[in-house]
Amino acid sequence: MPTGSVEDLPRPIGYVLGGGGSLGAIQVGMLQALSERDVRPGLVAGTSVGSINGAVLASDPNGAANRLSHAWARMTREKVFPGGLIAQALMLQRVKTHLFPNTGLAEMIAEFLGATVEFADLELPFAAVTMNVATAQPHVLREGLLLPALLASAAIPGIYPPVVHDGLRLFDGGVVANVPMRQAVAMGARSLIVLDCFFPGQLPGSTDTIADILLYTALVTTRTQAVAEAALVAAELPVVYLPGPAPRLISPLDFTHTTELIEDAYTSSRLFLDNLEITGRGLYGQHPPEAVF
Repeated sequence: MPTGSVEDLPRPIGYVLGGGGSLGAIQVGMLQALSERDVRPGLVAGTSVGSINGAVLASDPNGAANRLSHAWARMTREKVFPGGLIAQALMLQRVKTHLFPNTGLAEMIAEFLGATVEFADLELPFAAVTMNVATAQPHVLREGLLLPALLASAAIPGIYPPVVHDGLRLFDGGVVANVPMRQAVAMGARSLIVLDCFFPGQLPGSTDTIADILLYTALVTTRTQAVAEAALVAAELPVVYLPGPAPRLISPLDFTHTTELIEDAYTSSRLFLDNLEITGRGLYGQHPPEAVF
């Protein structure tokens, strides 16, 4: 393809939304910047919190950025990860496998999308990526009710309980495909725009709780996968990797920085898109850093 802007990407464009807990607010700012340009997604693939944001995008491509900005403004740690340290200890003692119930997450998803919405109701093709416990491989969900699929995609091991769906025991897809680029390509994407929640310095300054340690470990283990996958996919088609906000120490359990994350991600993504020149297949933008810890 000749030199062009992001609007000239080959269609269909696959939007790929990665996981990252409260850092999913970053994707809202990225979507705001993208909504100012003629780069409507043709399909969407998401993992964990990216699957929740992605489902909203697939249901309302034109209004998703606005809808998500209002929804994220009401998000709190208490809603998504209910209970203090004593409640977490009691939960772990009782069930042995996780710290939090997924009831708060289910209520949030129902508020975002409704409890009875199905994949077939969405405007765009959409994939929620999970991990099949039996095979330790990515398992893509693309039909049936959205609510259990999104709960499965966001079932962070040790944090939330696994979800049994269609006879399979499923965990958070971030364990094996936190930034599901290959899955978007398999859906038919001819170019990708990646909305990753990760950026250098995002990890918490301390790991004082079990929940923080589990999320820290999960983020560390997903970096190698994202780095390798971006390079492989970019060898075949254009991959636009949007930059995140400036580095800051924020825990993926901390929802008190939502406004700043959205605003900073919008500013950095808009500036990046204004100066982007695409000449064909390849990786454009901030490559996921290999050594940031």
